[in-house]
Amino acid sequence: MNVLVLNCGSSSLKFAVIDPDTSLERVSGIAQRLGSAEATLDVKRNGNRSSEPLPGARHEVALRAIVSLLGEMGLLERLLGVGHRVVHGGSTFSGSMEITPEVIAKIEECIALGPLHNPPNLVGIKIAHELFPGMLQVGVFDTAFHQTMPPVAYTYPVPLEWREDLHVRRYGFHGTSHRFVARAALTLAGLPAGDHAIVTAHLGNGCSCTAVRNGKSVDTTMGLTPLEGVMMGTRSGSVDPAIIGHVSQALSKPPGEILDMLNKRSGLLGVSGLSNDMRTVEEAAANGHERARLALELFCYVLAKAIAALVVPLGRLDALAFTGGIGENSSTVRAKTVQHLGFLGLELDEEANKVHGRGTAGQITKKTRPQALVVATNEELMIASDTAEIARRNGHAAR
Repeated sequence: MNVLVLNCGSSSLKFAVIDPDTSLERVSGIAQRLGSAEATLDVKRNGNRSSEPLPGARHEVALRAIVSLLGEMGLLERLLGVGHRVVHGGSTFSGSMEITPEVIAKIEECIALGPLHNPPNLVGIKIAHELFPGMLQVGVFDTAFHQTMPPVAYTYPVPLEWREDLHVRRYGFHGTSHRFVARAALTLAGLPAGDHAIVTAHLGNGCSCTAVRNGKSVDTTMGLTPLEGVMMGTRSGSVDPAIIGHVSQALSKPPGEILDMLNKRSGLLGVSGLSNDMRTVEEAAANGHERARLALELFCYVLAKAIAALVVPLGRLDALAFTGGIGENSSTVRAKTVQHLGFLGLELDEEANKVHGRGTAGQITKKTRPQALVVATNEELMIASDTAEIARRNGHAAR
């Protein structure tokens, strides 16, 4: 029994077919650079990778090519449903939902909050409905996990009318990853389900941290948009908002263009002047590139400050879980961050950290409380599991 997982971006379409009962990924891939002459469909199956050109293809053509591939592989039989990643669910969705016309209308209402992400998410939903008429479609929202935050955590210190009338509040993102990683860390660290305090650090091109108390998000670093919080690949993270007006006036550029620079030309890329890829930055820093060294140090310093701040709503720290492309693969970032946090009782095990916690159930520190862990995230499996759960609860059978 399989679930098709779709993540539809502005110029890409990620997919995977997963058996939620066994966690087996049968095939996965990405159609990228959609709308351009260089568009391709890149596929991974049975440990092998392949790529085929899709010149000029947009989302519908790409998804039809994916469906054709799945048909050839016999994976359209006994398909339980389609699970969609939806970035912004506002305060409407506190969990994954079967996609109905009413749910689509609510996702459309959230476009003002997620203008870059929700429109392509809706394109994927529309095309999937056309290609799989009558099949269960489920929306899994990045923001849903954070709906358990208390008002003191999600309210900004601005006129309260902005929250009530304009929906200006902290929503948080990467919720599917934080939820998966917190559950995995709970098991790996041997913590009791009803009494634990975990910080999850999702570190990739986009980065965020979440305080998880007894399985629930109680605070997080991203806010109204994914720009707030820690330093990222191209995003600045939290900065003085007056910077926008100051730089706008100084460079004679409109505020919107400065905001775009904070999203697309800041972070690791902006500070290093080289790349948004941590691997490139680390290599350059090791070779004496001063801006790259500063970018690396700043990334870890800002990250450590954010993690420390999240201990406040938790009251204590039992475990710190690193995940995402950087979190799972950069021993340097983890080492520098843990060293900043030594005052919390974290003591790095350098050998375990070098091998990313392999052989130690992910643990990279010497003590068991608190401890730091490397936990591989799997958002696709989380989406597949949610879809299967809703299918069974609502009586949907595989087709």
